[in-house]
Amino acid sequence: MSDPTPPAPIGFIGLGRMGLPMAGLLIAAGHPLRGADPSAQARAALEAAGGVPTHTGAEAARGAAALICMLPDGDVVRSALLGPGGALETLPPGALIIDMSSSAPLGTRALGAELAARGHPLIDAPVSGGVRRAVDGTLAIMAGGEDTHIAAANAIFAVLGRATHRTGALGSGHAMKALNNYVSGAGAAAAIEALQIGAAFGLDPDLMVEVLNASTGRNNTTEVKLAQFVLSGAFNSGFGIGLMAKDIRMAAALARDLGAGAGFVETVARAWEDARDALPPGADHTEIFRAPPED
Repeated sequence: MSDPTPPAPIGFIGLGRMGLPMAGLLIAAGHPLRGADPSAQARAALEAAGGVPTHTGAEAARGAAALICMLPDGDVVRSALLGPGGALETLPPGALIIDMSSSAPLGTRALGAELAARGHPLIDAPVSGGVRRAVDGTLAIMAGGEDTHIAAANAIFAVLGRATHRTGALGSGHAMKALNNYVSGAGAAAAIEALQIGAAFGLDPDLMVEVLNASTGRNNTTEVKLAQFVLSGAFNSGFGIGLMAKDIRMAAALARDLGAGAGFVETVARAWEDARDALPPGADHTEIFRAPPED
């Protein structure tokens, strides 16, 4: 397996809101980096940060000691690796592949077996923390895969995150991420609905946030989203409602496939999907506040 410690070259596929600042941190840490994205604006920003912009996964993977994917879901990851113009057309033998996307856990296991047969180790290492923590390199990283492969990636993780949590076998990082976003999404939906109910009763919304954060109702949404993105009217947390709905649906699918859980995850998944469908494309997840109530 290749050694991806600096100044080893890195390929990076997916230069969106999270991927672009992550790529910039790796460049600043001394990694030559080739990055692929369909957006001309993203490619220009990567070039300004000192990276080499490319159009395809094959171009990004050329000569890389490690390849990072930061893409919307596992189907896009599979296409970026194995499809036409995909990374495996040029990725050197033994180069480590790190899927930092939010992908379906069982799909990751199947992809890992295919990649291993072609001589490429895969680990899943999704992240949590949002754009702000992607920019300052303090993401929480959930890493699944073989110990030796994760150990090889630790130098990369040290640049991108404040903490790396070893979750178990391949796919376990993606399972943990889906379940984390299920818990986060359930708390967000409850907090925002409570705000709406309280306002209808006549409670002051700012006071509600203050009391929630001093009481047992406190959660991530009450602390860092209600005042900042909902009551302010900004609705620009940087995480789309489509991604939230997708991640919670993955958690529901995992529960179904495993025959686990009591069904509440399905209720939460439907609530987020209904809100996504009722809002304009590209809406921020905090805009669930604006979704019309169910009949």
